[in-house]
Amino acid sequence: MTGSTRYPHIFNPLDLGFTRLKNRILMGSMHTGLEEAPDGFERMAAYYAERARGGVGMVITGGIYPNTEAGRGSKLSTRAEADQHRKITTAVHAADPDVKIVMQILHTGPLARTPDCVAPSPVKSRIGSHTPNELTEDGIQKQLNDFANCAAMAKLAGYDGVEIIGSAGYLLSTFLVQKTNLRTDQWGGPWENRMRFPVEVIRRVRAAVGPNFIVIFRISAMDMLEGGLAWDEIVSLGQAVEAAGVNIVSTHFCWHEAPVPTIATMVPRAAFASVTGRLRKHLTVPMITSNRINMPQVAEDVLARGDADLVSMARPMLADPDLVNKAAQGREDEINTCIGCNQACLDHTFGGNKQVSCLVNPRACNETLLNYHPTVRAKRIAVVGAGPAGLAYATVAAQRGHAVTLIDAGSEIGGQFNLAKRVPGKEEFHETLRYYRTMIAKLGITLRLNTRAEAQALKAEGFDQVVVATGIQPRTPAIPGIDHPKVVPYIDAILGRQPIGKRVAIMGAGGIGFDVAELITHAGPSGATDIDVFAKEWGIDFKNHPRGGVTGVVPQVARSEREVILMQRKADALGKTLGRTTGWTHRMVLNRRGVQMVGGVDYLKIDDAGLHTLVNGEPRLFEVDTVIVCAGQTPLRTLYDELQALGVNTSLVGGAFESAELDAKRAIDQASRMAAEV
Repeated sequence: MTGSTRYPHIFNPLDLGFTRLKNRILMGSMHTGLEEAPDGFERMAAYYAERARGGVGMVITGGIYPNTEAGRGSKLSTRAEADQHRKITTAVHAADPDVKIVMQILHTGPLARTPDCVAPSPVKSRIGSHTPNELTEDGIQKQLNDFANCAAMAKLAGYDGVEIIGSAGYLLSTFLVQKTNLRTDQWGGPWENRMRFPVEVIRRVRAAVGPNFIVIFRISAMDMLEGGLAWDEIVSLGQAVEAAGVNIVSTHFCWHEAPVPTIATMVPRAAFASVTGRLRKHLTVPMITSNRINMPQVAEDVLARGDADLVSMARPMLADPDLVNKAAQGREDEINTCIGCNQACLDHTFGGNKQVSCLVNPRACNETLLNYHPTVRAKRIAVVGAGPAGLAYATVAAQRGHAVTLIDAGSEIGGQFNLAKRVPGKEEFHETLRYYRTMIAKLGITLRLNTRAEAQALKAEGFDQVVVATGIQPRTPAIPGIDHPKVVPYIDAILGRQPIGKRVAIMGAGGIGFDVAELITHAGPSGATDIDVFAKEWGIDFKNHPRGGVTGVVPQVARSEREVILMQRKADALGKTLGRTTGWTHRMVLNRRGVQMVGGVDYLKIDDAGLHTLVNGEPRLFEVDTVIVCAGQTPLRTLYDELQALGVNTSLVGGAFESAELDAKRAIDQASRMAAEV
């Protein structure tokens, strides 16, 4: 079945009057870090052009600043800067003349990492670096003119349009919300004054670019913020920017400082699309929805329900730039699905301005640096271990033309992914395993499961190269009583191979420790697959839409019947090693379930009485009936050493190479790069 028949709404063009979008899927805006890289424009040109070739109808770039007050780095305000941007627009239009390329104008306001940052009032953001400077009347006029100038320069650079972001805690949204706009002049106070600035931005931008240029406004349709926008304010703002000249309204669903997850893997697919659908009834221009829409059928269902006219996919286009083409060609099983992990994308963006990439696709943002060219000499390669590293190496090497045999002692591929997929909120790992199963078959990889690789046998088969991706084994702490019946290794706990008691101590508070705590304290449906459960857990009222969607709503999280203590040796707060954009959600969930978190623990012994420790130097007995050990890992290198001794050409990759903390991002990246060179 072709995409046009299976996905009739996706592949129905959208007529904007002066121009047409060829389909209803667009690549949403995402800052990549390429904007500030020395060779960033060349790399961005390749990055966006690859997505254009992949079939999207429109691409929206990462945020570009209209002036230096908005941030240091990716600015567009001069003709010389427009000349640089023309490299991007030329590359995209050359890749596919029918694809529209739209530049997002981003004024970060109080979130700008510069002491020159500005806002309507000197109210510091909880996540901002500086208290912003209060804008004077002249300062406001300058910002308005800078928006208009930036849009004019974007048109000069060859962009088909601009998107103005009016959400997320950036400048425009801080004018809208009372707690960040304390002004008493025409730009503050009553709602009509607070929405004046974003509406005036649209008016001036439209005047600067003329009628035949796409102007999108990204509205905060649900702030997820106590005291955020009321529903009638959102409707009136949407109608006002429509009257001021926007062609499309795009919905956004949070401020960055909001204590509600909106894009992490624990969020149900298309969780917020109904909010877009509700607003769509009040506007006449087309509307974009977004957030956790990662597969074609999800997008088609959203469009079919009438919840939106267009669907934005940002991170899914990092994971697989060919997503739309694959949907059109009936190759959905070959889509490398975004799992919403944030580890290589948003964690990099918000964790110190690292360059963005993708856990499941290391080529993302590295299109000029990492390519899988056909090999000039095909080799027979054995890959031992079908975990993340082994799967990545095998598929990249086979894609390049090598004859690959993939061997694993287990009964299924996946390695540690098979543990992750069992944790509530991480169900998307099933998609990654589906992708690899499909590619193993498509690429003709010989798969040997339930097979323990032996060094002598591998040598006898005469492989040109053996890649050892055997991963890790859990570390067993050398403390008295570690073999006590109440001790359970984390693998057995996750797989349900041993019973877990009512009083549990978890030794180790890294990512695995948190996952185990989540699993053993969870009851009922997963919030990642049940939107009602998700809404209750995070205190969201989709039906009545109070201010910000959450004001006055108390999260309803069932406290676990188990008494669980999560502990670590370090005296630091637990969870510091978790992802920047998701770690706080895990800590919050476990706190609400009554999980105790204890740092500064020295483990002394385990016996019938429980776990004996020193906590910050003071003796303490935890009277538990189960001790789950999550004390790290050690590499499994025995096979590698044996092969080396036999003179076999061999290499290590993934956890077998380094196993500080389980890190699929690093394993897949390393394996892909090694396979690109073999």
